[in-house]
Amino acid sequence: MASGRILTHGDAGKDYPGNLTWDVLITCVVAAMVGLIFGYDLGISGEVTSMAPFLREFFPSVYRKEAVDPSTNQYCKFNSQILTLFTSSLYLATLVASIFSSILTQNLGRKISMFLGGLIFLCGTLLNALAQNISMLIIGRILLGIGVGFPTQSVPLFISEMAPHKFRGALNVCFRMCITVGILVANVVNYGTNMIKGNWGWRLSLGGAAVPAVLAVLSSLWVSETPNFLIGRGDYSKAKRKLQRIRGADVDIQAEFDDMVAASEALKQVKHPWSNLKMRKHRPQLVLAILIPFFQQLTGINAVMFYAPELFKTIGFGSNASLGSSAITGGVNVAATFLSIYGTDRWGRKKLFIGGGIVMLVFQSAVAALIGTKFGFSGAATDLEKSYSGVVVSCICLFVAAFACSWGPLGWLVPSEIFPLEIRSAGQSIVVAVNMLSTFVIAQGFLVALCFAKYLLFVAFAVCVLVMTLFVIFFVPETMNIPIEEMSRVWRTHWYWKRYVDEDDNGARISPIEMI
Repeated sequence: MASGRILTHGDAGKDYPGNLTWDVLITCVVAAMVGLIFGYDLGISGEVTSMAPFLREFFPSVYRKEAVDPSTNQYCKFNSQILTLFTSSLYLATLVASIFSSILTQNLGRKISMFLGGLIFLCGTLLNALAQNISMLIIGRILLGIGVGFPTQSVPLFISEMAPHKFRGALNVCFRMCITVGILVANVVNYGTNMIKGNWGWRLSLGGAAVPAVLAVLSSLWVSETPNFLIGRGDYSKAKRKLQRIRGADVDIQAEFDDMVAASEALKQVKHPWSNLKMRKHRPQLVLAILIPFFQQLTGINAVMFYAPELFKTIGFGSNASLGSSAITGGVNVAATFLSIYGTDRWGRKKLFIGGGIVMLVFQSAVAALIGTKFGFSGAATDLEKSYSGVVVSCICLFVAAFACSWGPLGWLVPSEIFPLEIRSAGQSIVVAVNMLSTFVIAQGFLVALCFAKYLLFVAFAVCVLVMTLFVIFFVPETMNIPIEEMSRVWRTHWYWKRYVDEDDNGARISPIEMI
């Protein structure tokens, strides 16, 4: 660290050795299981709001429009701000929680953040399952949001730091896989509980979130801290033993360990990581941390996943049929995520981003055309053939599949691997905050927008998919096979972002102290 200069974490082209050991595989998969709580909630909330007993008890005006008044405009039958607040309040709470989670993750570790997230989520689950009024529902949702905010900030960081760089993509996608599995499980649970007589099936659906919450708590107790965090705490010998164990007993880890120590020294010199995010040299990471999760939500995917039953009812499906169709899209979501696990570290992030964007553009446009042709602006349609409904479901499934193998997992993976250690926790909080703010807006506004914009809402989503695909082509660098502590090299060689990277003649990164 002579002359106050902090060198880049490795020379350009450095390739750390490392095996995919059973230790790191099991650890990353167990940590990723925390994603089940997020996925289950994504799947459960929108579908519960389509169940007649739930609507009759808490949202009687919506129930009357949906079940009693057949003259209601199909586009507007679920238009209720209180109803959407039940779904969206979680994401506003997650946004706030993710900011505090960055401080917790930075100072107390990734593990404690996962543990608290699961515990708070469990409390929210119990409150929702036993709810007697709207207030209990909303407070329970807020607790669920806090529970989701902690692990969504810490788990991607945990996996990125634990995984060998050649397998980082596939292991990180496991987090997204657990989210999709949680959605599918929720779809199946809702389909079953909707058939329970006695008007209490929705309580079983909401209470079922306790299962992934308990798994999340147990998972957090099982995993150990990352070498990066142990080094930051000054426990160098334990960190080195941990790194040796997760990379393999026969692997020379010295170079990677030295770069981790250098990164930790840089972190200690940064007193205000949030302020450092605004530095010019971190502009590329900050822009991607904001735009990638923002664009991820503008695909319209969560509008489909949150409100799939309402959407399917809108285009003519019955109650059980709409929940069954949602389960089909959930299954497609899981299956397509396997393609991302296979291809992320083989084909690269950028190719999947672009390919998925093109397919989403085609089928989002097809959904807009199909709904527009049948319902127009009036929202009235009398003859809904089974063939029409089948084509719409097929297009939605193909759209979901394209998202699940591209923007779904990569929207979490790429932002988690681009930040240097000194601002990594704060940077990931930005990612989660933008994602959750965008999700809140979509969740709160989708049914209102559907009522007023009609099928043109899906046209708007398609235009957004086109814009974000062009953004990836020109502004998102390839991060495949780049060690996480070596990521600065992708900015120095990018045609646009290289102008923002401060470096000397040797490509060394200037420390924050020297910048002053």
